[in-house]
Amino acid sequence: MFKKIRKTFLDMDKTLLFISLIMIIFGTLNIVTASSREAVVNLGANVFYYFYKHVIILFMSFVAFIAIINIPMKKYEKWLPLLYVALVGLNLYLVIKGIRDKMLDIDSTTRGANNWINLGFFKLQPSEFSKPILILTASFLFAINDKLFKNHKIKHTEELGKVLCLCLIFPVIVFFQNDAGTAIILFGIFMSIYLASPISSKEKIKSILYIAIVGIIGILFMIKFSGKFLSDAQKSRFDYFNPCSKYEYNGYQICNAYIAINNGGLNGLGMGKSTQKYSYIPEPHTDMVFAIIAEEQGVLKCALIFFAYVVIIFRTLKLASKVKKISYKYICIGTATYIFLHIFINLGGLFGLIPLTGVPLPFLSYGGSFTLSFIATLGIIQRIHIETKNEKIKVELV
Repeated sequence: MFKKIRKTFLDMDKTLLFISLIMIIFGTLNIVTASSREAVVNLGANVFYYFYKHVIILFMSFVAFIAIINIPMKKYEKWLPLLYVALVGLNLYLVIKGIRDKMLDIDSTTRGANNWINLGFFKLQPSEFSKPILILTASFLFAINDKLFKNHKIKHTEELGKVLCLCLIFPVIVFFQNDAGTAIILFGIFMSIYLASPISSKEKIKSILYIAIVGIIGILFMIKFSGKFLSDAQKSRFDYFNPCSKYEYNGYQICNAYIAINNGGLNGLGMGKSTQKYSYIPEPHTDMVFAIIAEEQGVLKCALIFFAYVVIIFRTLKLASKVKKISYKYICIGTATYIFLHIFINLGGLFGLIPLTGVPLPFLSYGGSFTLSFIATLGIIQRIHIETKNEKIKVELV
């Protein structure tokens, strides 16, 4: 048993593992200080309320991670159809529930989105688990059709149509949950794998145009039957320029994030000494957590966070270049895109470069479904690294 554990550890990407662990520990400790005011004042709970909950989530994630790195990748191909149907069903349920609640004039949304299932002890967000399922679905579908798609002498209308329908259903359904940020990430994940596929450039351009046309038609139908394409809250987020000049309206969150970063300067105010977490930034332990980290730790230490992100994405893409199985290559590309888009959309919104959307920051934001889904995805990458290393050893022995 000990030998098996030791061998599994030795076969993992230890650089990726240790940096991930450091980021998880740092993020968890930061949640204590970032969430303290929210826990005590808004919930009347212990100052460690969110910290304890996050530790439980991390324990569940650790169990999932251990299970995943010990399951051969070929088994995921057998289980994937069941997982796919389950995730599509749960996401559709939330869309239907949202429509029903709207008709009954019931507000069951969380920050304007219908993307949560309340299980009492845990809030399940199916759209978060859709990300690794989409990565696996797209990767296996393109791998199965790899030889066919490499043949540029024939058209692949039917096969490509099936792939597009099966994969794009996730961002479409999630968009109808009023969660544009997650829908964009899901779409971006698929497009990264799609663009990396062997389909000819001509077919790629044609299919992208078809997707755009279908999207425009869908938007026109939404405007005709519901009178609008985006909700008022979503529209307001596009007014993100010069946020401090609109402090009392749309610029409140971003402007306070600027103030927090400015307060931190180069070296920071010190752990637990943030002032902006006190009523100025709503839920500072979730989507806006980086502002609190910048205020307390300073720009210089935050540079280490960016360095860690670069290394994690680099290691994932490096693995993509080493694997022999085409499906593994796509999984690594999809995962790297998953991580990058979360960082870009979260920090891009916080810095006022793009509209602010509610997506978590990897390793640092508090969040149950996202944390569990994200660490499980890292487990898949480690499993691919283990199998690739073992395969290399077998070849060398032969």
